[in-house]
Order: sequence, then C-alpha cells, then structure tokens
Amino acid sequence: GVLFVVLMVVSSMGSSWISSLATVKPGDVVVVDYTLKDAQGNPLVTSSSSVYKQLAGEGSSVLYSKQLTLTANQSLPKAVFPVQVYSEKTGWTNQFALFASEYDAISSGVVGLKTNGQKTISLESNKPKTQFWTADQLAKNNMSLSSMQVGQLIALGVSDNPEAASDNSTAQYYVRIAEITNKTPDGITLDFSYPSVDITVVSINKATS
Repeated sequence: GVLFVVLMVVSSMGSSWISSLATVKPGDVVVVDYTLKDAQGNPLVTSSSSVYKQLAGEGSSVLYSKQLTLTANQSLPKAVFPVQVYSEKTGWTNQFALFASEYDAISSGVVGLKTNGQKTISLESNKPKTQFWTADQLAKNNMSLSSMQVGQLIALGVSDNPEAASDNSTAQYYVRIAEITNKTPDGITLDFSYPSVDITVVSINKATS
C-alpha cells in the first residue's frame, strides 16, 4: 500500500541526501574550497574556479589553488602545509605556504558545517607576521628600494627548514604573498599575514570509529 510506495521513493533517493544533512565532526576528513583575503578584503589565493576566473579576467594576480583536504579539529604537526597553486606565468609548478596557525583555524572552524556550508574564519594572530627588508637585502634579490611602494604585493619564498637561510641550503621553498605596509629610507616592512579566509565544505568523509 501507501507505506510500500513511500519506502520505494525514499530508497530510490540513494544515500547522497543523507550525507548532505551530516555535519562535520572532529576526526572527519573534509574537502573545502577556500579563499584567503588581505586586509582590504581582496582575494589573494583561491580554490574557487568561479572566483579565480572572474578576478583573472579583471587582471588580478590572484593565485589559483587546489582544494584543501584536512582532518577536522586536528592540529598540523609542522610549520607549513604546502598547497599546489597555479599562476599565469608559472603554471602549477609552485606550492603555496599555508601556515600551521591558519590550517588549525580552518580545521577547527569547519566543525559543525554541512556539505556546501560556508563560513568566514578569522586568522588574526597575536604574533605579527612581518619582516623588515633593508635596501641591501632587496638588491640581493634584484629589487630596488626606489621601485617599492606601500600597498604593493610581493611573492616571497618561505621554508619550514631552519637551515634555509644558509647560502648552500637546498631547503624546499613555498610561495607566500606579502604586502608592503611601510617604507623608509632604510628599507620596507613586509606583512605576510592574512586576516580571514572564506571556506565552503565540498565533501565530508566521516571518521571511522
């Protein structure tokens, strides 16, 4: 009768509708789209194809990234989480440096969201992520102090290897976009922190008990 028909209709829906109702719990493996923004709210790195196509079409130098796959509410045991990124000039040859504090904020912030759930997560930190580069340091990197302007974006190479600063180091470097926040006759201050990230849950793989 009626009950039998209802059961047939429900079973024909498969299990995807059930997973869409599930929320992220600690230990779940989650795939997310993300967009990192600067202090003015401008996207710097995004895994959203629609965001990238729009901004690239407007002449933006935004980096296009692979989606993030992470374990919910689990801290990163290393300083840097490398993510493959694409740019018009270099293709997919570089990896972007997502810092552990940023990874951890996303990993904990995703808990409670459903598939297609969206959230803006604060990445503000008590530890400033700035460096002062002298005119000599800029010259060694083929950059001149006179050409630097406040608000300009510069691609930096960062490493989680403490020996990276040595001249003969073969340490792995990852890309990080920094903004010039101050300029003096002696050099420039670079800020490579990002205040927020927009995320969207793409899929949830429930943790096995």
